[in-house]
Amino acid sequence: MDAYFKGENPEITFSLAPKGTSFQQSVWKEICQIPYGQTTTYGEISQKIAQSMGKDKMSAQAVGGAVGSNPISIIIPCHRVIGKTGSMTGYGGGIERKLELFALEKIPENSYFIPKNIKEARSFANYNQIL
Repeated sequence: MDAYFKGENPEITFSLAPKGTSFQQSVWKEICQIPYGQTTTYGEISQKIAQSMGKDKMSAQAVGGAVGSNPISIIIPCHRVIGKTGSMTGYGGGIERKLELFALEKIPENSYFIPKNIKEARSFANYNQIL
């Protein structure tokens, strides 16, 4: 964690064993594939999960529920998941912390946006610069 908060991309060399349903486990496994400094959407994850299950579709909302149940935040980098239009969406640690993690990972500011109705993000130092 020290290396991560220094802005480094440390390799996870230990096994993870979060407790959850098989669906949650599959979503968390997919989240772990999101590269450092990049994002993906709930919809993109739902498409991958659907394919792996041999289905045509999967609910992005169901994926959102699994993402929100992630018990090992940062290690399973759920902060890298955004809405389909690039909108900054909920994060268990709060949108302000999600923005801080994005800044730490140098996720390009033009790859996401903060909806104006997210009040907690307004206290983030770069909020006005991002809009």
